[in-house]
Amino acid sequence: MRVAMIGDVVGPPGCEFLRRRLPAFKQANKVDVVVCNGENSAAGNGVLPQSANFLFDSGVDVITGGNHSLRRWEIQEYLDGHPNLLRPANYPASIAGSGFFVLDAGRFRLLVINLAGQVYLDPADSPFVVCDRILEKVKADFTVVDFHAEATGEKMALAYYLDGRVSAVVGTHTHVQTADEVILEKGTGYISDLGMTGPVRSILGTAPEVIVRRMTTRLPVRFNVPDGPCKMEGVLLEFLEKNGKCTKIERFSLK
Repeated sequence: MRVAMIGDVVGPPGCEFLRRRLPAFKQANKVDVVVCNGENSAAGNGVLPQSANFLFDSGVDVITGGNHSLRRWEIQEYLDGHPNLLRPANYPASIAGSGFFVLDAGRFRLLVINLAGQVYLDPADSPFVVCDRILEKVKADFTVVDFHAEATGEKMALAYYLDGRVSAVVGTHTHVQTADEVILEKGTGYISDLGMTGPVRSILGTAPEVIVRRMTTRLPVRFNVPDGPCKMEGVLLEFLEKNGKCTKIERFSLK
């Protein structure tokens, strides 16, 4: 069982680059399922129905989100109609959408859980408690968690907490791929951040000049996603079908 998990897709350039590179990558690596963070896939920020459809049509099976998932009001109705587009499960239950999804492929069931961190981000319920609740009521052959969080320590804590109970915990949000991929003692794959899918010459996907201007003047700016060469980053995971344990986690960065 092979799952590709792809880092935050930023704007139309990131979406278009993913579409160009993903099909060949899936075929070459015999990927069964693609999970991609798309919370910034729309032009500007957030996710729109058009950008979600673009990612699904490009070969993505499940789109995860984060603190920007609900930035665009147009996504509200779409979230309720597309259960494989997620927003953090530890956000209020009253809002649109869901924080987990079971992909039933016949020969296996993959549970994808999306959680948001509590450190340095908007208020959210405990990711530990909410994840426990989901795991208690939903059964699947494999489970992967996209933990959209700022603090590396918080991401590691959740991974160790879930070690042996889920197949993988991967971090998103910082847009910088980390070099700490590991299989924990009880068989859970982990990496602190998948990285980003978008322009190479950028600051977290935004034109460098824009960020420099904001930091030197403190004036409001528009976060423009620049054109130019792009990259697609993430990890390729392998799981044992008999017990859901992770046997391989490998970083990739395609340019």
